[in-house]
Amino acid sequence: MIEVSIHNQKFQLHPLGGLFWEEKSLLLISDVHLGKVSHFRKFGAAVPRKAIHKNFLLLDKIVSDFQPFQICFLGDLFHSSLNKEWELFENWAGKTPTEILLVAGNHDIIAPEKFEKLKVSIFPELVIDSFLLTHHPEEREGYFTFCGHIHPSVKLRGFGRERIKLPCFFKSKNQMVLPAFGQFTGTYSLDPKDSDEVYAIVEDSIIKV
Repeated sequence: MIEVSIHNQKFQLHPLGGLFWEEKSLLLISDVHLGKVSHFRKFGAAVPRKAIHKNFLLLDKIVSDFQPFQICFLGDLFHSSLNKEWELFENWAGKTPTEILLVAGNHDIIAPEKFEKLKVSIFPELVIDSFLLTHHPEEREGYFTFCGHIHPSVKLRGFGRERIKLPCFFKSKNQMVLPAFGQFTGTYSLDPKDSDEVYAIVEDSIIKV
């Protein structure tokens, strides 16, 4: 893991794609897109059934590593309308001994009442001290933003003409875009400026590029 300091607060970047705010014991995760595998299988896509359980195993792993007081999902927690994966999420939320928050994203179309029954609190955005938590990227004066939505990645050049595209944490002066946590999401390549900081995920590690 890599630790970064922002506004005199410490944040740990995890190679699974989550970010842990040490002082608040708050775990930030974006774009899990639960239900996407079942959604695609419903319409005939050849996606292995075992992929349905992968996201929950990874959520268990990152929660175990940090043991946070709170988890905040920065939007697109669930990809579509209700399907079989909602029951898996109900089971996961019920056994996870952590308060769960959701900053709603454009894919979060499930009725709020379903989340309320699981004691998951939903917000359009959250402001904590000098930090803004949103789904869509947004720079607001006086705040540093943590967000998702883009599924950021960066293209690196290897030997010869070799190219590789890696998911990343993409940090500009007043904003950090988290990588998609979900395992079936795709990525969007960003071109960093000289002032940007890019933390690429390479297998089980993070490297600053």
